[in-house]
Amino acid sequence: MSDLCVYDTEGADGLAGGSPHLHTASSEGYVVTGGTGEVHTLSHAGAAIHPLAPGEVVHFSPGTVHRLVNRGDLRLVVVMQNAGLPEAGDAVLTFPPDVLDDPDAYAAAATLPDGDPDVQASAARRRRDLALEGYGQLRAQIRDRGPEAYAEFHRRAAKLVQPRVAQWQQQWTRTVVAETERTRDQLAALAEGSPGLMSDAAVVRAEPTPGPRGFGMCGRLQTWRWPAG
Repeated sequence: MSDLCVYDTEGADGLAGGSPHLHTASSEGYVVTGGTGEVHTLSHAGAAIHPLAPGEVVHFSPGTVHRLVNRGDLRLVVVMQNAGLPEAGDAVLTFPPDVLDDPDAYAAAATLPDGDPDVQASAARRRRDLALEGYGQLRAQIRDRGPEAYAEFHRRAAKLVQPRVAQWQQQWTRTVVAETERTRDQLAALAEGSPGLMSDAAVVRAEPTPGPRGFGMCGRLQTWRWPAG
């Protein structure tokens, strides 16, 4: 979960906002807490624009290309599936094909430098603009060639993340699978009339990650440190 202030700098098409991308394994949800804007998507249903205003909730599944557009002070709570896989490289930006097909070139274009926030901000804008260049090409290809162009982009994304998947499987087993099994065991306990996990009831508080907001794909991020366990 993160608190997102969407970028307000303009791209080459004159729209302010973030970098278009998809997630290869994780669903994502937005809860709009302030401002106005849109999320532009490409999916099997085609291209769409979804207006965003306070109180709106939007959810999309893996493979949906999405781009946030800021029409004025757009702020969201972002809820990601899969316990850290997005932060481990689950997202693929819509860079042009020659970048997507070269893992070294992709990493160089996608990775922001450490250090000076002004340098990071400039690098985030360059990353966004390169993703917009590829996004424009992808939209044109889908318009001209139909669903096969969309499927081709998915194949490129899958090939790009393939080397990371073994690590993701281990992380997913330690987190998502373990929590699912806890719930399974709790339902079994309740079915027998036992309190089960309720005997360990507790309240925890997350601490904000120190320092300024990070530079995400779509805006400046506030994240939290969650207690282990």
